[in-house]
Amino acid sequence: MELLRLVQSQVRLGAPLPWGVRDEAGVLLLAKGHVFVDDGQMQALLRRGAFVDLEEVKAAARAAQSPPARPANLFDLWEKMLWRLDRLLKSLAEPGFPARTDEFAASLVALIERDPDIGIFLSVRKDRPRMLLYGLTHSLHTAMLCCLMARRLGWTPARTQSLVKAALTMNIAMLELQGRLAAQGVPAMPPQLGKVALHPQQAVELLQAAGIDDAEWLQAVAEHHERPGGGGYPSGCKNPCEAARALRLADVFMARITPRSSRPAISTQDAARQLFQDDAGGPLSMAIVKELGIYPPGDFVQLKSGERAVVVRRGDSASTPIAASITDRSGMPVVHTTRRDTACQEFAIVAALPDKSLAARLLPERLYGLPA
Repeated sequence: MELLRLVQSQVRLGAPLPWGVRDEAGVLLLAKGHVFVDDGQMQALLRRGAFVDLEEVKAAARAAQSPPARPANLFDLWEKMLWRLDRLLKSLAEPGFPARTDEFAASLVALIERDPDIGIFLSVRKDRPRMLLYGLTHSLHTAMLCCLMARRLGWTPARTQSLVKAALTMNIAMLELQGRLAAQGVPAMPPQLGKVALHPQQAVELLQAAGIDDAEWLQAVAEHHERPGGGGYPSGCKNPCEAARALRLADVFMARITPRSSRPAISTQDAARQLFQDDAGGPLSMAIVKELGIYPPGDFVQLKSGERAVVVRRGDSASTPIAASITDRSGMPVVHTTRRDTACQEFAIVAALPDKSLAARLLPERLYGLPA
């Protein structure tokens, strides 16, 4: 340990010490963080002889020059959740998978509850399409929508949790294939279609082998591509359970609003319209439409004022969300976004905008007023 003599200019009354203070033998007298509140005490110590460790001084200097770490925000937590899901699904064959899935689903529901609008925003905006990760992002966003739908329908927490877990694991038998299909730029080939057709039953078999015995979870996974009246797969079941029907609707909606290399995404408005038709206006599709609104967070819209804006919060009605304007009234980009309540006639939404390239340049943190 190399010691340096402490001088008065290195300490200040009322400020915590950035290093420990020692005597000439290196024995610690005052710990890092100690605060001098009495000048006489400080002067007495300096006269007696006080020293600091050279390495501690260097470390404190480096820390002072480094910018403070940005606290994690909800967007960071969603990104971490994606990679936690990756680790979870890859651990299928390891002991304890049911408990790990329970814990993950509970964490996801808690994250959704903290700010549902941010979860919706991330599922709708998709301005950083990561095709090879499609299997992960799709499962996570579908689980989020399932959670919101089940809550609106008044499902019990336990039943909601089963549906969320079914969404997270419905494609566990073909996660990598999903990424390849999203990225390959051409429709699925016959061998790939064969694997797709088998994945519901294969997923059930994998989950059962991993110790899953929740009957509703397993049935939802087995039947999530079946259709009321028949026409679905793999068995053509005519009366899939309610959880499977809910999962299918959320799955299809999220797939339709997600771009792939072989096709663009469709608008959330068109996806909602098709969903409503598919379900004949039933309570499941109605719950999704009511939960998201006509213009959900993440949509890029034209305001009556002339401004273009990104929806950031759901409003009091389905057609009047809160939006952050990213242009002025003439359509020129602005440095600072401004919140607009589209319930006000001046800022009413007149159209959803298909070209989202301008909105995609902005960090979501900026739109939500969070540190980037």
